[in-house]
Amino acid sequence: MYLQYPFVRYALIVGVLIALCSSLLGVTLVLKRFSFIGDGLSHVAFGAMSVAAVLQLTNEMMLILPVTVISAVMLLRTGQNARIKGDAAIAMISVGALAFGYLIMNIFSTSSNLTGDVCSTLFGSTSILTLTPGEVWLCAVLSIAVVLIFIIFYNKIFAVTFDEEFAKATGTRAEAYNLLVAVVIAVVIVLAMNLVGSLLISALVIFPALSAMRLFDNFKAVTICSAILSVICAFFGMIVSILGGTPVGSTIVAVDVAVFLICYFSGRVKRGIVR
Repeated sequence: MYLQYPFVRYALIVGVLIALCSSLLGVTLVLKRFSFIGDGLSHVAFGAMSVAAVLQLTNEMMLILPVTVISAVMLLRTGQNARIKGDAAIAMISVGALAFGYLIMNIFSTSSNLTGDVCSTLFGSTSILTLTPGEVWLCAVLSIAVVLIFIIFYNKIFAVTFDEEFAKATGTRAEAYNLLVAVVIAVVIVLAMNLVGSLLISALVIFPALSAMRLFDNFKAVTICSAILSVICAFFGMIVSILGGTPVGSTIVAVDVAVFLICYFSGRVKRGIVR
């Protein structure tokens, strides 16, 4: 019955596309021990969204997307600096952007419900159920671009993920592909903010990859399994949220956690049988 409403169909389409894109890059980020880049960039996106709200921009993505992409590039460059390691760079940008965004929203507040606005931005809101056809098309185009980039450069991403030094030795421009991954994940972060909120985006990136790694050891199998699990979790999470009236982002993450636990124990059983 709910699927008769266009806004429900729009939300499911966008949710599934975002989950698919997040899972593809999640495997690479987890294996490169750069999982929290999603967390850092989501906080940057929150800061940019705060500025866009204060400026009362009609299309917030025009500001949020470029700022997040530029931050991804800066984060990658800073993380390669011997004086500032990757995890320290992420923490620095993450905390700074989060604090700056909240400060801006407090000083130049344009809403009578500041607490509600901040909470919905951090933990997701019902805005996923108020998407316009234009926003759905934009998400679809960007999602298709992300998937195509991953497929076209799959071999290079695979090489850089597992042995970056060897990839450089064979002539692969590892820095360029690292930069490509950072830019693409920035796009995914911006798309995912309306779905799960800026504080929960990392879960959308990390949990499907970790769940798939409990079941498979092959990179391609893990990537495919991660994509399937992510789409299933997003779909059922949104259905449960719509039927139960629960927060969209938190419900999707709860389903992801439940699936991870199932995969974890299934993996232990599988390894026990093999031995």
